[in-house]
Amino acid sequence: MSVLEGVDLEVASGERVAILGPSGSGKTTLLGLLAGLDLPTEGSVELVGHALDRLDEDARAAVRADKIGFVFQSFQLVPTLTAFENVLVPLELLPPSRAIPRGGAEARARALLERVGLADRFDHYPAQLSGGEQQRVGIARAFANEPEVLFADEPTGNLDAETGSGIVELLLDINRERGTTLVIVTHDVDLARKANRIVTLSAGRIQKIEAVAAS
Repeated sequence: MSVLEGVDLEVASGERVAILGPSGSGKTTLLGLLAGLDLPTEGSVELVGHALDRLDEDARAAVRADKIGFVFQSFQLVPTLTAFENVLVPLELLPPSRAIPRGGAEARARALLERVGLADRFDHYPAQLSGGEQQRVGIARAFANEPEVLFADEPTGNLDAETGSGIVELLLDINRERGTTLVIVTHDVDLARKANRIVTLSAGRIQKIEAVAAS
């Protein structure tokens, strides 16, 4: 049985697209395919000029390290690293062509943590941070490699409504500042309507693509 069928989707550079649908509709599977975390059984996926279905896992990982940022529902911070060290991780994985000196990487990590409001949390470990603070670290980490595309999978799913609202505004603000293409997977209609387009999935198929007058 196919999880997704007949999906044909193009996302423009700098666009904000929300993938909306109930649990089991195929949202996370679609995100995994778009990001090269999974491969399609048929069809093709192109990401920033790379045909992902034609690349091996090492090559796809190199594309992700160079071009992609991720924000996860469950934060996915390394528990044995401080907030500062977590943000440094993507900078240490940059390809040689984009590598920056250690001092420059540390300065970028500090600036990003300050941008997300965690100037006083540099040395804290994930277990010492609230859920909202952990997601702020996750956002800082996602933008660390200056990605062309950022994928966010239910970024407020583990947060209360008030905290989640602040996280959404922070994510969108930084995205606007940097002009990053943003793809958000969500079941939250209010969050989806902050995108430029909403792609609604149901039972693995695109039911509707709607343009939004996003703020």
